[in-house]
Amino acid sequence: MSASELLGLYGCVLVVILACRCVPLLALRGRALSPRVSEALGLIPAAAFAALVANDLLTPGMFDAGLWPAALPLVAAGIVVVVALRTRSLLWCAVVGVVAYMALMAL
Repeated sequence: MSASELLGLYGCVLVVILACRCVPLLALRGRALSPRVSEALGLIPAAAFAALVANDLLTPGMFDAGLWPAALPLVAAGIVVVVALRTRSLLWCAVVGVVAYMALMAL
């Protein structure tokens, strides 16, 4: 791929990214959103983070090394879900998740 083709591709991707991020901001500027839309938009970061974590927890070859190595991160994630429901604190979730994962690995 030549430099001019790479710059053209980069420019096209940049225009699409800017359009996807800026057009909604400009179109919705000054408008009052309904509470349901505001709530849905507020859940986007949590959904994106959950998708990233699920991608690491569930892999196609996760059971190749055995049941316990595959279940270990899932059990730690379950413990974090319980902590998240009770505390609603990202800090406690991170601390408990790391400690639970390390404790389960030591078993």
